[in-house]
Amino acid sequence: MRDEIYFSHSANANGHKELLSEHLICVSEEAVKKAAFFDADYEALIVGYLHDLGKYGRRFQRRLSKEESGIDHWSIGAWVALMRYQQKGIAAALAIQGHHTGLQAASADALRNLNPKHLQQNHPLNLKLSEADMDVLLLRLGKDGISLPTSSPMGSIYGGLSSPPAAAMLDVRMLYSALVDADFIATEAHFNAAPGQEKTYREEGLSLKAAPLLSVLLSHIYELTGKSKASPALNEIRTDLLKSCLANAEQPSGIFTLTAPTGAGKTLSMLAFALKHASVHKRRRIVIVLPYLSIIEQTAKIYKEIFRKAIAPINIDKYILEHHSLAGLHPSNQLEDSLGKDMEDEDYRAARILSENWDAPIVITTSVQFLESLFSNRPFACRKLHNLAKSVILFDEVQTIPNHLVVPTLATLGRLAEKPYEATVVFSTATQPAFDALNEPVKKLSQAGWKPREIVPEQRRLFRRVRRTVLEWLMDINQPLAWSELSCRVAENEQALCIVNLKRHAHRILDELEDMGVETSLFHLSTNMCPAHRQLVLTEVRRRLKNNESCILISTQCVEAGVDVDFPVVFRALGPLDAIAQAAGRCNRNGLAESGRMIVFLPEEEAYPDPAYRQATGITKLLYRRLGKGGMDINDTELFDKYYREMYSLANPGQRRDLTEAILRQDFVETSRHYYLIPKATVNVLVPFATEPYDKLAEEVRRCRLNKAWTVKAAPHSIGIYRPSAEAPIRRWLEPVPVGRKDTSDDWFIYLRREHYDSRRGLMPPESLECIIA
Repeated sequence: MRDEIYFSHSANANGHKELLSEHLICVSEEAVKKAAFFDADYEALIVGYLHDLGKYGRRFQRRLSKEESGIDHWSIGAWVALMRYQQKGIAAALAIQGHHTGLQAASADALRNLNPKHLQQNHPLNLKLSEADMDVLLLRLGKDGISLPTSSPMGSIYGGLSSPPAAAMLDVRMLYSALVDADFIATEAHFNAAPGQEKTYREEGLSLKAAPLLSVLLSHIYELTGKSKASPALNEIRTDLLKSCLANAEQPSGIFTLTAPTGAGKTLSMLAFALKHASVHKRRRIVIVLPYLSIIEQTAKIYKEIFRKAIAPINIDKYILEHHSLAGLHPSNQLEDSLGKDMEDEDYRAARILSENWDAPIVITTSVQFLESLFSNRPFACRKLHNLAKSVILFDEVQTIPNHLVVPTLATLGRLAEKPYEATVVFSTATQPAFDALNEPVKKLSQAGWKPREIVPEQRRLFRRVRRTVLEWLMDINQPLAWSELSCRVAENEQALCIVNLKRHAHRILDELEDMGVETSLFHLSTNMCPAHRQLVLTEVRRRLKNNESCILISTQCVEAGVDVDFPVVFRALGPLDAIAQAAGRCNRNGLAESGRMIVFLPEEEAYPDPAYRQATGITKLLYRRLGKGGMDINDTELFDKYYREMYSLANPGQRRDLTEAILRQDFVETSRHYYLIPKATVNVLVPFATEPYDKLAEEVRRCRLNKAWTVKAAPHSIGIYRPSAEAPIRRWLEPVPVGRKDTSDDWFIYLRREHYDSRRGLMPPESLECIIA
């Protein structure tokens, strides 16, 4: 009797049906390559062979011909990993169980519930097992020529429930990441096969050529220094910072801080550190993590201009990857909650292929994308994590990490910097938080703790040499400044920047200034505006500043960190002390004037984006009362040490009960649910800023449906908004983008009303401002 033939997927467009054994071998080989960078290749071999073991069940084979539906083909492989490898099979079992539905929990009860007998009677997703007898499936696996290792993984990366929990959870996520990325790539190769081919694999990512890029970067920096119109004192500080970065790049991998004043050249100096460190220690890629989209746009533009010629004829976008979508991360996103779906669902498959795996030499991403992925349980978000091993990770403006997330974040990054992952992590800012004071709470979650090395050991001397502004506290704590009076004070200046805490405050000042007749010289920046719009504004603002033309810029905090503008006068609404210092970095930035004016005021409406921001502002007030104006020297690093220690004593970081308890239980679902930087789910919206690209992009996606290339082209013409409810008025003007054969995306929309996009303020949907990110 002829043996049965088992397939992994339905036929692709060329009529080819992939053998299940072929798929398992391909996924295993790919996962082994990825996991070898952190010594988990043995476990990767096991998860690759077992992840689709249930597809040997006849029910799943009938699923391929649409005779069955609602089939669980993954749980039985997880159970085999547990039964065969016991304690050392837990990470493998969790990875296999979650490769479609997401990582679940490592508790003994949760693992016992993988027993096929239990799942037959009480499946959590109301699915049917493809086959409940694991011996039957293993026999079929063996007949297909695949033999599982008989011994347990000797060096399992997972320490179990008794090990520090944040570290243990990262170990599971890294193995999981290697599996889901390998599975995505193999499945994509089958279903995206070119005409006449059985499979077509995507191009592998390029290798980082750190030493040649460092030479190009240094040449660029030296050329900039020669042409610089900044003050000699500031140029000297920039040179000293670069020297410190290059000298310390030879140190062993680990955790570093880079503390230097705003305008000191951190953007290029920390990249020089990363490239030299990568060259010396043979690191695979550089990941730059930035808090705001506006900084990503600026940083990516700078880096691409520097390296474009050096890597030609290679497309610079393949070498430097920008990944700044905020969508698809929050647990309430519906695409990520497609539980029970498998790769036979074309729309689910199309969404998976869109997810990013960071297979590029240089990646530039947001804090939201990086950190929420690091704590996610979902395959889309976790897919990229394995590529962090043996990488250099640069965090700019680290003071923006929310206080209630600090301890688990430090614990997980500390583990990432240890063997076997050996990533190098750099925390860069002008206002370095006193994270080292949290070493003991961090050690409870990860044995590594938090003991960074400072790249610029004499940073206080740098700050003393760079006093470019006079700080004026234009306020009595109890006497707010009326919008009309503030607007008059701003308008008295030929060139001035005013930064407020909320978009509605910026709009109020714009209204006042427009009523006063300030029009041609008036500009605005916020994330209501798409990146292409913001870049256009910044280009004109910089031109006017350079040519000494009148220029009034009203902005939200998006201009504060890392955006290169140089105003003689800056107004800043009372806020967190680190935000005030960052705002000062936009004042007399190049040190050309003897001194710039930085004015802090209490706005007419004292309101803040979120409770944490309000609390941090309260600490600024506390220090102001305690130290007086004379003690509020933003160039004094000891002031920031006091500020952050005061904040930690009040905020009790890392001790938010729901998140901490989920981590202690190693509950991946609940950890993912409670770890977020943005409290609501967000979506991407293509907006009608520029008529021609908007029309072309809308027409293209309606015709060709959502794909990765389109999202890259659409990003400069899109904004992020909170996911609106089904009843929200804005839903009338949002057209979901088509994806797959017949579905529509829940993450991408086209905004249909052109008149709602204001040439100065960006997207202003009537009756729906609650969807706008504050």
